Amino acid sequence: MILECSQCGSRYEVPDSAIGPDGRTVRCANCKHSWFQSGASPAPAAPPPAPAAALAPEPEPAPLPPRSFAAAEPVPEPSYDPFDEPAPKQRSGIRWTIAALVALVSVLLGGAALLYWKAPQVLTQLGLPIGGANAQLVFSEKNVALQARTDGSKLFIVSGKVLNDSATAQHVPDIRIQLLDGERREVYSWRITPPVRTLEPKAGFDFNGAKVDVPSGAKSVKLSFVSEFDG
Repeated sequence: MILECSQCGSRYEVPDSAIGPDGRTVRCANCKHSWFQSGASPAPAAPPPAPAAALAPEPEPAPLPPRSFAAAEPVPEPSYDPFDEPAPKQRSGIRWTIAALVALVSVLLGGAALLYWKAPQVLTQLGLPIGGANAQLVFSEKNVALQARTDGSKLFIVSGKVLNDSATAQHVPDIRIQLLDGERREVYSWRITPPVRTLEPKAGFDFNGAKVDVPSGAKSVKLSFVSEFDG
């Protein structure tokens, strides 16, 4: 039993037997206040447990009626031409988008491989001639990349370096980037204005150009020089 003084709030833990069922007068050892403490009321006896009800036996399940089985009919052999091509399966929107993206990346990687060689004569054989106003200017360190933007569009980037491979200063025209299909026809093109118009001997500069959502039919990339005065 816990006793608490109403004057100073001191608390004491005493056994129930020290108070008794009839109670008694106690005094606080801290402030000397006295009061009558009633005894603890006996806890009510727990009721006896109710007898468990007898479980009724579960009824037996009714027998199932006999089933009649119809005679199995032979399945006819399918009639088809073994050399006939099956109809193409319908692709879901997500699979079609992924397949188109993979195809576009393959095209861009192929374009990057075509732009990798630095020798002018190899570029000419591959259909990537320097051409234009000055054959002394050489493209090098070319690179093609495809980047996904946050709005879901694709950014097509072409970068590289222009070198003056001659012993004299050269005029630098605009740089034209052409995307060609499998039959070498142009599907898209744009121009890059060089940072300088006069390039000293053995000097060079970096360039880069980017476009959003270029046509997906491109199979190769061609770089060339074009006069800044041409339309």
